Amino acid sequence: MSTPFELTDAEWRAKLTPEQYRIMRQHGTEAPGSCGLLREKRPGVFRCAGCGAALFEGATKFESGTGWPSFDTPVEGALETTRDTSHGMIRVEVHCANCGSHMGHVFPDGPPPTGLRYCINGVALEFEPSAEG
Repeated sequence: MSTPFELTDAEWRAKLTPEQYRIMRQHGTEAPGSCGLLREKRPGVFRCAGCGAALFEGATKFESGTGWPSFDTPVEGALETTRDTSHGMIRVEVHCANCGSHMGHVFPDGPPPTGLRYCINGVALEFEPSAEG
């Protein structure tokens, strides 16, 4: 997979914290409830911590009760998906379309109107509050 934003492995290791590297580049998962962005409710944009691409508008975030930031709609074209058969289950992995970093998974149990729940590792995100935030 070729992406617009590419770094060498050494550059990724230098740019990201060890936890971000484990999650974003090695397809890990953070502990549920461990991210400060879990309770972020201000207007703004959630961006990829790897490349800064806008992934979700704050208005699309909802409380899923899962322990991870959850969204019902990504910014158009911001995410790509792949089939994930790890851990003995079949899931849909989501990753940043700009840099290829692992973000989390999408599930078909979200609220209307999309019915989707993008379950995202908070350390893979940076929050940029809007002027009204």
